[in-house]
Amino acid sequence: MSTHDRSAITRILLVDDHRLFRSGLHSLLAKQPNIEIIGEAEDGVSAVRLAQELAPDIVLMDISMPKLNGIEATRQILSQNAAIRVIVLSMHADRRFVIEALKAGACGYLLKDSAIEEVLNAVGVIVSNQVYLSRRITNIVVKDYILMAGKTGPTVYTLLSAREREVLQLLAEGRNTKEIASHLNVSVKTVETHRKQVMDKLGLHTIAELTKYAIREGLTELE
Repeated sequence: MSTHDRSAITRILLVDDHRLFRSGLHSLLAKQPNIEIIGEAEDGVSAVRLAQELAPDIVLMDISMPKLNGIEATRQILSQNAAIRVIVLSMHADRRFVIEALKAGACGYLLKDSAIEEVLNAVGVIVSNQVYLSRRITNIVVKDYILMAGKTGPTVYTLLSAREREVLQLLAEGRNTKEIASHLNVSVKTVETHRKQVMDKLGLHTIAELTKYAIREGLTELE
């Protein structure tokens, strides 16, 4: 039983690029007397902006989204406001996503097929300053930790800086250098430098190779 005061209102920001899923979750959560949905975002960039503007208690965050994925969005949100709690609600049960989401500062990780009761339970636990992992996620993390102990290889998160990962995701989503420069508010030359650094660090030489790598590492996905 959570120690959270049930009379207190928990203000939630919903972040998911699938409108149908978002509206379904909104309807279910809005029925709860102690929850208020204060905003919705369909990509990581909007999520970061809205989190800064609205300062929600909790962000329910998808991982695979256009422009900026949920892990990078979590990192940026928490760097601006460490008091916000992020719960990842994803279809991905892959160890890499779970570990990187937690490293980015997420306090919870649930799978999208979780019952609404589990989502509500997670909200209550996390508002009480605890961490919540669904049972399946805990099992995956523990089993994988035992298997992978001493065998962790480099990942996109250890090889590239946060800005380089942003550039890689946008390149993989088909943005050209000028569009990326405008999106990130930097010069074209800066984007070209980042792109070269990404290619050098990863040992990849074409946009096609970068795109495959970004998809494999979960920075973006094929529609």
